[in-house]
Amino acid sequence: MTDKKEMSAPQKALLKLGLARDIDLALHLPLRYEDETRIVKLSEAREGDTAQIEATVTACEVTFRPRRQLLVTVDDGSDTCVLRFFNFYPSQQKALAVGTRIRARGELKGGFLGWTMMHPSFRAAGGELPNALTPVYSTVAGLPQAYLRRAVLGGLARADLSDTFPPGVAVPEAVFSRKNGQRSAWGLRESLSFLHQPAPDVALATLEDHSHPAWQRLKAEELLAQQLSQLQSKRERARHRAPALAAPAGGLHEKLLAVLPFQLTRAQHRVGEDIARDLARPVPMHRLLQGDVGSGKTVVAALAAAICIDAGRQCALMAPTEILAEQHFRKLIGWLEPLGVRVAWLTGGQKKKERAAMLALIASGEAGLVVGTHAVIQDQVQFRSLALAIIDEQHRFGVAQRLALRGKMQESARPGSIAARPPQGDAAPSGGSDPRSGGAWGLSVSEPHLLMMTATPIPRTLAMSYYADLDVSTIDELPPGRTPIVTKVIAEQRREQVVERIRAQLAQGRQVYWVCPLIEESETVDLTNATATHEALSAALPGVMVGLLHSRMPAAEKKAVMSLFTGGQMGVLVSTTVIEVGVDVPNASLMVIEHAERFGLSQLHQLRGRVGRGAAASACVLLYSAGDSGRLGETARARLKAMAETGDGFEIARRDLDIRGPGEFLGARQSGAALLRFADLATDTDLLEWARATAPAMLDRHLEWARRHAERWLGGKSEYLKA
Repeated sequence: MTDKKEMSAPQKALLKLGLARDIDLALHLPLRYEDETRIVKLSEAREGDTAQIEATVTACEVTFRPRRQLLVTVDDGSDTCVLRFFNFYPSQQKALAVGTRIRARGELKGGFLGWTMMHPSFRAAGGELPNALTPVYSTVAGLPQAYLRRAVLGGLARADLSDTFPPGVAVPEAVFSRKNGQRSAWGLRESLSFLHQPAPDVALATLEDHSHPAWQRLKAEELLAQQLSQLQSKRERARHRAPALAAPAGGLHEKLLAVLPFQLTRAQHRVGEDIARDLARPVPMHRLLQGDVGSGKTVVAALAAAICIDAGRQCALMAPTEILAEQHFRKLIGWLEPLGVRVAWLTGGQKKKERAAMLALIASGEAGLVVGTHAVIQDQVQFRSLALAIIDEQHRFGVAQRLALRGKMQESARPGSIAARPPQGDAAPSGGSDPRSGGAWGLSVSEPHLLMMTATPIPRTLAMSYYADLDVSTIDELPPGRTPIVTKVIAEQRREQVVERIRAQLAQGRQVYWVCPLIEESETVDLTNATATHEALSAALPGVMVGLLHSRMPAAEKKAVMSLFTGGQMGVLVSTTVIEVGVDVPNASLMVIEHAERFGLSQLHQLRGRVGRGAAASACVLLYSAGDSGRLGETARARLKAMAETGDGFEIARRDLDIRGPGEFLGARQSGAALLRFADLATDTDLLEWARATAPAMLDRHLEWARRHAERWLGGKSEYLKA
């Protein structure tokens, strides 16, 4: 391999684009195409056409009105045209000297003085015209299109594009077309060659909307690679060992159910049984629990933890923010400590003495449950017998953090640790294997159970693709007593009316959230900030305690503010999005979200879910500012419209996917690199269904073909699926 120091600037730019292998170059598809295959006469052209002309330069001058520009007049024998350049170099001016014959390509504008082209591409006339459309690729600084085109064609010629669809595998119908009077399927090499150099008579619309069979072939291959990788990941995990955690009759699980101050919904019972069945098996659970805001995921997690603790093992619950972690901590202590369970608490802001005490509890195994933020996965945390990890709001953690937690889980399962030995006495599961046999409690134990939770429901197509390696449980009903939330979209100019609404709510003994996107003034974004809003509301609501909460406050101060609001002494809480998840105050009945147009759809839905938790009628006000233009952008308008029209988290998730696309929706399964480049889950459901049906058969009967196919498309990215 060439040393990076010896590389030319274009070679380094190729690496910057991720084009390291021949297959990477072959799969770097054009953004669009230019038709340089024919010459158009000016007399036959139409206004707005993008055309290529061949003409002689008759005048070339630099003018300074209204600004410095180069004006070049050309004549093709049928009419004249002015080429106008605002940015130009002396070398270009020299190449456009009077008498030179050139080919120029650009959009033709007609006017009182005749044809004009603004900044056309041009070169000296002569030579044969291309016989294919000219591709235009995405690029970076220092990588000219001409160099990139040569590199792509070179990679295409060298890449191994042999068929990885084994004999007997049915090819999707979408990749067939009629060629030379025969109906036949497009192959990979044929498809890529065509897409890099399409014939001039192809319908450009089929290239632009990716409906051409050549495009369909690429999308089918990509989806199949994704399904193969995820199914293989799932099968590998099924070969690992994990502690079988059964819920004994009359044990902690049943005791917790008996003391809960509410009845579980049917959906909570159903998903709880899914999880209990998984935990009872000697293979690692890898389950995603999804449910709308307020659907009661925390109690399901507590019941899973109870099964784990009853088996003499430890459970860790990791949340993305200290506020959410503390919310879980308070609930779980209230439910589990009266039943004799010791719950440890770990966050980054703890005092040294308190942290040392918690680390000792965890290392000794005395703490059956550990709740915290990312502090749970730091090096100094040593579990004695970790058997279950629960990650709340899993999409808020990056891949590196989730892989670190898996590593932490595996540390406590190494030979010699308690987790690698069978539990004694009552904790031993019935039918347990002898450690020497390599059975459920033998030295083959390598990976405890993992439960991921999300209040951002996953649309079906995403669950079929990005989460194909997970078992998914859904809480699809809300507990009784949750009141519907009325959502109003209101312009910033009506701010005083919103303050009046707050006064009315406070007069009824209710509490109010006011959420702002920034903590303090920003020079680049002119948004009302939390500090200024806190001052303004304090002045507008004399006699009312108005609190301020944001992420930069010391932990003790945040805790004090939340205690006042939770206790009911504080009427209004002005906050940044630190209250997005986890805060549960049933008396809060009004949520105002300032500059709502700046928030993502799922974030708006999460924030709205902080109200409507009690019996009182609740509302959410989306206060928006259209800025200087007076008009909201299309994306912001779509988000606010969706919020006003539905409170269903699954419908919100579907619309969010439509607006943002899967990469942003997932945080790219939070790999930092999207696993799908070509397929579109909104339109390619049939191809996805085909890939899901084809992947198991390939892994069962054509393992080497499957390995080659996944490696070609994913390279090392399949590692992310293990998170």
